[in-house]
Amino acid sequence: MSTAVQPLEVAALQRIEADALRLSPEERAALAERLWASVEGSDVPDPAWEAEIRRRMQEVDSGAVQCRPWDEVMAELRAKHQG
Repeated sequence: MSTAVQPLEVAALQRIEADALRLSPEERAALAERLWASVEGSDVPDPAWEAEIRRRMQEVDSGAVQCRPWDEVMAELRAKHQG
C-alpha cells in the first residue's frame, strides 16, 4: 500500500482536517476511533482488549498507577540492558 499523497489529495486532506478540528473533543475521539478501525481492517473491537484499556484508564484516573514519559522509560530500559 502506497502512502504517497498527490498534491490535490493534500488540499482535500487539509480541508478534512480543518473540519475535524472544529468538532468537539468527544466527536473527534469518536471519529478517530472509527478512522483507526478502518485502518486496522476491523470495525469490531476485541472485547478483551477494550476491557483491558478500560481497566488501565481506571487505574490512571484513580491514581493507582502513575504515568511516566516515554523517553524516561526508554532511557531506563537502555541503561538496564546495556550494562
